Amino acid sequence: MFLERSTFSTVIASAPLVSIDLMVENEQGQVLLGKRLNKPAQGYWFVPGGRIQKGETIEQAFKRLTLNELGKSYSIKQAELKGPYTHLYDDNVFGDAFGTHYVAIAYHLVVSENDLLLPMNEQHDTYQWFEQATLLESSNVHIHTKWYFQG
Repeated sequence: MFLERSTFSTVIASAPLVSIDLMVENEQGQVLLGKRLNKPAQGYWFVPGGRIQKGETIEQAFKRLTLNELGKSYSIKQAELKGPYTHLYDDNVFGDAFGTHYVAIAYHLVVSENDLLLPMNEQHDTYQWFEQATLLESSNVHIHTKWYFQG
């Protein structure tokens, strides 16, 4: 369930958000990143993903998020759990008055690049396939994304 702005703002200011981050890899071993339009991490290359909604199972969230973020629905059984990560930001989707705390559950998913229908101008304004070594060296890739690919 999506929350009204004032309610969601209170939640962000008061509690951690739980999300799923997708480490999407193509047949060549490249990783899909999108350029973030929204705070937090605005302007950085970041993995696709999103938050789990109240009343939604992880499995349901995974199907919804892969459909929304990749244009194709995948089952969580098709992915490999990489584990939980803590993401702390100084800002939030509504501004800079307080930070955002995510508990991000990372999953690795191998896809056929041609199966994807990537949505534009919702969370990301462009997408790019990165070699892992390149994304680790780039100052435009957010540190939280780099964590997923460091050893």
